[in-house]
Amino acid sequence: MTEPRYTPLAQSLPATVPFVGPETQERQRGSAFDARLGANENVFGPSPRAIEAMQAAMQDIWMYGDPENHDLRQALAAHHGITPDHIVVGEGIDGLLGYLVRLLVGPGDAVVTSDGAYPTFNYHVAGFGGVLHKVPYVDDHEDPSLLFAKAAEVDAKLVYLANPDNPMGTWHSGADLLTAMDALPEGCLLVLDEAYVECAPDGTAIDVDIDDSRLIRMRTFSKVYGMAGARVGYGLGAPGLISAFNKVRNHFGMNRAAQAGALAALADTEWLDHVRSEIVTARDRIADIAQSHGLTPVPSATNFVALDCGSDGAFAKAVLDNLISLGIFVRMPFSVPQTRCIRVSCGTAADLDAFEAALPKALEAARR
Repeated sequence: MTEPRYTPLAQSLPATVPFVGPETQERQRGSAFDARLGANENVFGPSPRAIEAMQAAMQDIWMYGDPENHDLRQALAAHHGITPDHIVVGEGIDGLLGYLVRLLVGPGDAVVTSDGAYPTFNYHVAGFGGVLHKVPYVDDHEDPSLLFAKAAEVDAKLVYLANPDNPMGTWHSGADLLTAMDALPEGCLLVLDEAYVECAPDGTAIDVDIDDSRLIRMRTFSKVYGMAGARVGYGLGAPGLISAFNKVRNHFGMNRAAQAGALAALADTEWLDHVRSEIVTARDRIADIAQSHGLTPVPSATNFVALDCGSDGAFAKAVLDNLISLGIFVRMPFSVPQTRCIRVSCGTAADLDAFEAALPKALEAARR
């Protein structure tokens, strides 16, 4: 029998999973987690209106979703004060990043990111043969000046920056980012991942002309809107770039229920305010728990908090492993020096009670 004739690029790549899911870890440990605090999901859930809309949409689930995402794009356009031609909807930011890389990056093309930033972006770049160039974080922040200088040095076609940042939760003001963009080299597109921007202080979102062709902004319904399992994301950019997505996107990638849920969630501003309040409360509680056990919380504008364990990556990994063995699912950054931290997502009072009970045991075991 013959084997499939893989491309040379596919043959050169390892089979990898950017994130090992909590379900996989639960199967490995033989029991469910007591607190799911590692994937930055919104445990406070979606708007009840979104749930109702998705349940109603299930009656028509025999039909494909609208390939134009017309109603959702119209609503998002009204929400942002722009036109639907400035918006592309896709299967979460992850899906849109894949389409964007496919549009811009070919074998050997240079792409710039921060060392330790969102690994799924790197996964897409590798999958299309791009060459990643990385710059370090500075004081736990992605550094726009370093990113843009490296982009100029290597003639990058694409540069990735998250604001607020994952995995550290830090942020820049939108005004500072706009000023920094003066150094973005000609012909380089900035992909600005704003997955957590609804959690952040006023002024974090960049205030830029929607027709500015130097960047595309990515937003999601997975975080504050509580719909991670529905996979709904969208990009904001100049019409020419947005239209180009139609060359490569999966036109039937969005299911009807997800489209209906996102539309209802966007309209429920009262629920959004409720979730934001819950996130602030949970962030403060996580910080208090950490400080009471000698850890240092990194100030966060997201729905998680990075906790500096005060040592090296080996110690932080031991803390993480012990928490997992005690039934608390958390994650940690992947690159030095951020590996000194663990990352804890916002949770319910019961979730954080479980974390608070387990943390001293995990620290004690790690120190042995």
